[in-house]
Amino acid sequence: MKINKTILATSFVLVLTAAGATATEKTEPKTTKAKTSIELGQKLFNDKTLGGSTGDKSCNSCHANGKGLEKAGNNPKLAEAINRCVVNMGGKKIDGRTVEMKSLELYIKSLAK
Repeated sequence: MKINKTILATSFVLVLTAAGATATEKTEPKTTKAKTSIELGQKLFNDKTLGGSTGDKSCNSCHANGKGLEKAGNNPKLAEAINRCVVNMGGKKIDGRTVEMKSLELYIKSLAK
């Protein structure tokens, strides 16, 4: 009987671990296989689905062609500022370590005049 309890307990732990892994996988940021680039950043800047948004706005909706962001590239908390806008557009925060965020930062830094 002791063996059956051990097997049952082990199975329960494995099921919980698998469920946790599945939940983690669903919340991990999706990244593209693209390389970090200004071009990708510009594409994302114009993407209405950025951060999973289902709204009708992109970064470009408020900052046409990056207007008004010429000095934003100097902001040491640029990723946080980008995420505030993404959330305001109805999306979810973008992990700062992803190709997407790094590309958005590169694009915004390229707007400096």
